[in-house]
Amino acid sequence: MKKSEELEFVCRLAQRAARILREGFGPRIPVEHKGLVDLVTEYDRRSEALILGEIQRAFPQDRILAEESGANGAPGERTWYVDPLDGTTNYAHGLPIYAVSIGLADREGLRLGVVYDPTRSECFWGERGRGAFLNEDRLRVSDVAELRESLLVTGFPYDAWSNPDNNLDNYAKFAVRCLGVRRLGSAALDLAYVAAGRLDGFWELRLSPWDVAAGSLLVQEAGGEVTDIDGGPECLRDLPSILAANRQLHSRMMEVLRLKPGP
Repeated sequence: MKKSEELEFVCRLAQRAARILREGFGPRIPVEHKGLVDLVTEYDRRSEALILGEIQRAFPQDRILAEESGANGAPGERTWYVDPLDGTTNYAHGLPIYAVSIGLADREGLRLGVVYDPTRSECFWGERGRGAFLNEDRLRVSDVAELRESLLVTGFPYDAWSNPDNNLDNYAKFAVRCLGVRRLGSAALDLAYVAAGRLDGFWELRLSPWDVAAGSLLVQEAGGEVTDIDGGPECLRDLPSILAANRQLHSRMMEVLRLKPGP
């Protein structure tokens, strides 16, 4: 399907940011700590500077929320959600599971999203009402409807060792009810892989909107359902929870999340 000019712009921009990330990729690159276990590299910042600069030039009236620099611009009808390097801990250790994520929302909700995997040159992209794609191939979520046949993915907060809201109880509940639970370290790729049918479902707690904006649109446009873990529709607030899967599996996953801890 032919991309809109706006979507073409975002795909090219994500590819340019990916080239910056490839330049720095390798084992044990220099890192800084935003917190005890929350990392940032110069390549996060270089990638973000490129993305923000180009968006501000092309759409000066729009607001931008980005991981490293926070909010730019006054609230308005359109907001960009930018994660210049989703999976920084992987990246800093030379583990090739990371991505560039750029999403756009307007007053009607998510409008477009791009998740670009520099390691595999995979560009996941979608636009509201027009479907989701990997490079030129249309995406569809899996049709796995039973938990026992599903391969799930999740993540844990940086402060899991000290925060009781750390998702470990939910991991235990799902681990004994499905084929397996993966932890890739990139929420953007988790969602892209659910949209592509590579994984059947994803849940996580305490994310930021730039982690999930682009990927959520991909899942929705691939025929899946995205809510918070209580079934609510809002995923673009700070520290949201998220549950994404095909529609049959989504309801079964929500039933498990509502159970008390334990198998």
